[in-house]
Amino acid sequence: MRNGGNPVANSDLGRDCHWFDGDGMLSGVWFDRSPTDAQRPIPNFVNQFIVTDVYQASLENSTLRTPILPSISTLVNPLSSLFYMVWRILRAILIVLVTHLPGSQHAITRISVANTSVIYHDGRALATCESGPPMRFTLPGLETVGWFNGDRAEGEPDLADKDDTAAPVGSKKGGRAEATTFGGTGPLSWMREWTTGHPKVDHMTGELVLFHCCFAPPYVQYSLVPTKDSVSSNRQSDAIMNAPVPGCTGGKLMHDFGVSKNHTVILDLPLSLTPMNLAKNNPVVLYEPKKPARFGVFPRRDPASVRWFEAAGCCIFHTANTWDEYGSHGDIAAVNLLACRLTSASLIFSSANIAPPPHPDRLVPKKRSPMSFFAKYDDDQELVDPEKVHVDESSPLLSQGESSSCTRVSGVPISCDEQEQCRLYYYRFAMSSSESNIITHQFALAAIPFEFPTVSPYTEMAYARYIYGCSTIDECFGAALGKATKVELVVRMDVTTLLARSRNKRPEEITGCVDNRSVEEILSSKDSSDPIRAFRLPPKHFAQEPRFVPRKRKDPDTESHEEDGFLVFYVFDESQLDEHGECTPDAKSELWVLDAATMDEVICKIRLPTRVPYGLHGNWFSEEKIIGQRSVKTLRATPAALPADTRWRKSKASLLGLLG
Repeated sequence: MRNGGNPVANSDLGRDCHWFDGDGMLSGVWFDRSPTDAQRPIPNFVNQFIVTDVYQASLENSTLRTPILPSISTLVNPLSSLFYMVWRILRAILIVLVTHLPGSQHAITRISVANTSVIYHDGRALATCESGPPMRFTLPGLETVGWFNGDRAEGEPDLADKDDTAAPVGSKKGGRAEATTFGGTGPLSWMREWTTGHPKVDHMTGELVLFHCCFAPPYVQYSLVPTKDSVSSNRQSDAIMNAPVPGCTGGKLMHDFGVSKNHTVILDLPLSLTPMNLAKNNPVVLYEPKKPARFGVFPRRDPASVRWFEAAGCCIFHTANTWDEYGSHGDIAAVNLLACRLTSASLIFSSANIAPPPHPDRLVPKKRSPMSFFAKYDDDQELVDPEKVHVDESSPLLSQGESSSCTRVSGVPISCDEQEQCRLYYYRFAMSSSESNIITHQFALAAIPFEFPTVSPYTEMAYARYIYGCSTIDECFGAALGKATKVELVVRMDVTTLLARSRNKRPEEITGCVDNRSVEEILSSKDSSDPIRAFRLPPKHFAQEPRFVPRKRKDPDTESHEEDGFLVFYVFDESQLDEHGECTPDAKSELWVLDAATMDEVICKIRLPTRVPYGLHGNWFSEEKIIGQRSVKTLRATPAALPADTRWRKSKASLLGLLG
């Protein structure tokens, strides 16, 4: 299954757009058992919008031509005037207020579009997004159930319908106390329930670990939700709800974090996200690379004991693996983190069709202009990405930067600075000393670009030997992900071998790499034991984020489960685009299953009945999880647009029409 943004209110095609925007839409392939042949499962394609408050209001008010929420493009664009940004924010607030007036079918109580990722915890499949709590949906039908508040989801049976053994976390049996929920109470509770797009689930304990980042102090709060097995013992201390994480420096764009068996790592990076930036005549989203990157490390159940480690300024949107390192006496000597480290915030701007600001440490490019992270360049017209349209550099969008440092590909401006990188980085935070916070190791495992990491679910919070992810052909590239999240290389990195090499020859701190080979050198390698293996898609074919599915349950006596499995991902053949780069009506995507052990054999390709738009993050769910879902009482309804048959409805339609 994959989640991604697909805006419903989209009739004004001149609107600002960003691939962080859009209403959440789930696309999945469900493998059913065949009644006649157990070896040949029956694939079924399933596709549903997530019925959020914003989605319901968009359908109900058909005169809206643009999405209700302001686009990230508007908030980061240096050409956006302060008045325009404030207006788009006020417009969203006004529409929310209108939905609360009499005559509206559905009021907007939460502004999340739930378009980022999908996880499974305690019998619930959940869609996530930074601007709200998780949203529960059903498997395999993908119907929307309701918002999950840390205790239960809307649409589930009432507490009175449950027996005593199913009492909610933080409550007392018999209803003598209210359950603890995300956000708590008070005037800012609606903002403090905003949840990271990447909550973590411990597959050993079943605990859900997440954080909430907002604009008001203490800026970051931390929650931990146990499973129903812990609930049955009614230990209130098992749950942690909105515990402050001291020392965070402000409202930040925190997309991910790290969690090991015993520790949590919060990323306080120099990428702020706060309306307070407007008071300084800066965009709402602001990157300041001269400020340090700060990593807050604390015991999983004790955020008050956070220790802050500082490193060179960078952006990290996705962590790959976090694990504890034990000393000779069984104590924890260090916490290790593998993360996709970017040296700029170009992706925020490029995916908004905005020229990135020049990097303060930019270099004069020596090679050909780099391409977007997920775009391919070749002089052979037969291999050219059909979406590419080279435009004149006098475009107004390029006027904010130097013409020599920006190129537009597919209408997407990117930085041509070789200083900008996106690599899989290794950090080691020493924990043995309580007097000093030192990062003993910080360098890249390889020089090639690497993003959208995944590991075996059995090693997500322990040491993982293999990290799978995405890369691109171009050796020199801007840090921007580009117009869409599409990839042409699927990569496997052997962390054990690469770290062993680093011990023999220590790379230079911050800028060094263990493996300095180019993508082409890695692709040409015939060594079956090469620590970096890459699968290259055919010309004009682009994949989305892969997910690793183990072939069988973990065998405690072997580590082969980390490579004995499959990488599952959607693929689109862009030869189906017309001469204008638009999809033809009969365009279709495929689901590919790649053998993770060989990284070169496509086990099967499933032709889907429609195209799956390029999206964000996905996951897979076993038959056991589908069967083990909690019961559902009601589902969220998809409203129809109301006819303007009364004076109020006519006035409301006219007002929303004026708002655009």
